[in-house]
Amino acid sequence: MKNVVKVRIYPTTEQKETLSKAFGCARWYWNNSLNATNELYKETGKGLSQIGMNSRLPALKKEYEWLGETYSQVLQSVSLNLSRAFINFFEGRASFPKFKSKHDKQSIQYPQKVQIVDGHHLKFPGKLGVVSASIHRTFDGKIKTVTVSMNHAGKYYASLLFDDELPDTEISSNGKAVGIDVGLTHFAITSDGSKFDNPKHLKKRTKNLKRKQQKLSRKQKGSNRRKKARRIVARVHERIANSRKDFQHKLSRKLVNENQVIVVENLAVKNMVKNHTLAKAISDCGWSEFTRQLKYKAERDGKTYLEIGRFFPSSKTCHVCLNQVGSLSLEVRSWTCSNCQTKHDRDVNAAINIRDEGLRILALGTSATANGRNVRPKAGRKSSVSKAVPVEVGSPIRHAVG
Repeated sequence: MKNVVKVRIYPTTEQKETLSKAFGCARWYWNNSLNATNELYKETGKGLSQIGMNSRLPALKKEYEWLGETYSQVLQSVSLNLSRAFINFFEGRASFPKFKSKHDKQSIQYPQKVQIVDGHHLKFPGKLGVVSASIHRTFDGKIKTVTVSMNHAGKYYASLLFDDELPDTEISSNGKAVGIDVGLTHFAITSDGSKFDNPKHLKKRTKNLKRKQQKLSRKQKGSNRRKKARRIVARVHERIANSRKDFQHKLSRKLVNENQVIVVENLAVKNMVKNHTLAKAISDCGWSEFTRQLKYKAERDGKTYLEIGRFFPSSKTCHVCLNQVGSLSLEVRSWTCSNCQTKHDRDVNAAINIRDEGLRILALGTSATANGRNVRPKAGRKSSVSKAVPVEVGSPIRHAVG
C-alpha cells in the first residue's frame, strides 16, 4: 500500500539557490514541451509522447547550457507529468494542460534515490545534497518519489511517497454504518444525531487578513517591501488553510475510527459556489477536501466509503415512512411529516436517509462507477463505493434495504 507524508524542509541559502534554479528549469521545460506538443499537434494531428519529450532533452541542454545544472531525472519527471496531464485530459478527467508561471506554487519531483538520514535529514541526489527536515516519526517502507515544493509564504516542503510493500487491506462493510450530511451552520451532521459546528476559519481571520492586504496594496509595485508584504499575506492564508485541514483531519479520523461504513452525499460544490451569497461560506468549509480525507482513510483502514447521488431527496423524505414532501426552503430547519406525524430535524433526517440509501445500494451490490481503490474514476464526481457487497449492520437500522 502506498502512503504520502508531507514534511517541512529547511534548505540552506545555497540549497535555496539550487532549488530556485531547479524550479525555474522544470517550469521552463514544462512550458517548452507543452508548446512543442501544441505546435506538433497543429501540424500533424499528433502530440509528443513521454519518450518524444525526453528525446528532445539532450539537444535542449546543448542549446541552453543552464538546463544541465538541474538533476536530469527532475526534468524527465516533467515529461512524465506532462504526458499524464494529456492522458487525463483526453480521458475527460482534467482540463487541458496549462502553461506554468513563476508566480504559481513551485515544485519539482525526484523519482528515486532520496533517503532519510539520521531521522532529521533528507538526502537528495544531484547538487541539492542533504537537507534538514522536520520528521516527527519513523516510516516503514521504501521511498518511491519525493516532490519538493515552495509555497507562496516561502516555506519549503517535501512530499514523500512510501510503499510499505504490504497487501492492501481487505475492504469490509460489516459493522456500524453512518450517514453524513454537510452544511454551513453545522459543518457535519451524522445519522446518530451528532452535530459538529462549522469553525468558520476564514471568517475568524477576516479582519487580520484585510489589514495585511491593505498594507500590501499601499506598497510600491516591484519593491522589496511589496514582496515582503505579499509573503505576510500568504502566511495568513497558510494559517487559515492549516487550521481548516487540521479540523478536517481530526473529524474525518474520528468518523472513520468509529464506523465501518461511511456514506456521504455527492455534492456539486462548483455549482453551489455560483450562489454569490453563499459562495465564500461554502468555499471556507472545504467539503470536497473533507470527503477526500474520509475516502482515503476508510480505504486504508479496510472500511467502506460510499457516495450517493446528489439528486437524492435526503432532506425532504421522511426516514420513518418514506413519505416525500413537495419542497423545503433552506430556511426550514425542522418539519413534521404529514403522513406519520414524525417531527424531523432537517439535517439529522437527511443524514439518516443518506445512510439508509447507501446501505440499500450496498445490499443490491450496485454502483454507478468502478469498484476498488485501484480504479481511477472518469470525469466528474459520481457515486462511488469501495466494494459492493451485501451488508449486515451492527445495530438495527430501518429500511436498510428498500
